[in-house]
Amino acid sequence: PRSAYRVWLSEIMLQQTQVQTVIPYFERFITALPDLPTLAHASSDEVMALWSGLGYYARARNLHATAKLCVENHNGDLPVDLDALIALPGIGRSTAGAILSQAHGLPLPILDGNVKRVLTRWRGIEGYPGTSAIERDLWQLAQTLLPEERLPDYTQAQMDLGATVCTRADPACLLCPITDDCIARRDNRTAELPTPKPGKTLARRECAMLVAFD
Repeated sequence: PRSAYRVWLSEIMLQQTQVQTVIPYFERFITALPDLPTLAHASSDEVMALWSGLGYYARARNLHATAKLCVENHNGDLPVDLDALIALPGIGRSTAGAILSQAHGLPLPILDGNVKRVLTRWRGIEGYPGTSAIERDLWQLAQTLLPEERLPDYTQAQMDLGATVCTRADPACLLCPITDDCIARRDNRTAELPTPKPGKTLARRECAMLVAFD
């Protein structure tokens, strides 16, 4: 079921973590704390115990804090509003878009790492996607591609395409449904796109020294 709570929990767990790793944690978590009010009223020790081993523990603390705020301010549920969602701990624009599109069918784009990879390869977009200018262009592109129907399926399909077909290494281009007009595929640049994060430029210093011999 695509309830807002389940979508939110899965989105947070899948940040920086592979699907196969997340599945047993998600199932255990949702069994122990099946809805947002139950999570809000759980102890911190219980939440952290359910999360133990998944890593990036700030995610669990933000999850717990958000649940409490929703009980206090949003009648025990995640708000159905983009700005209100983004204002909550641990929820960015892409996570908020995933919640609203999948749980409520609202026409909002997502832009997680998988979707960035698909879009930059498909349109041959140069530049590191983490920069504000490139990310802004990707958000605009993602917005223009939204379909009029089946928003939840479309949102899920984008993420699945990046996770299982348009992978970081050795993408399965022959299986890809958009390979015919993929610029990276056409130009044999799938290994180059997305553009990697540039390395830090090391500071260069010069000095002059005088050595005196007696």
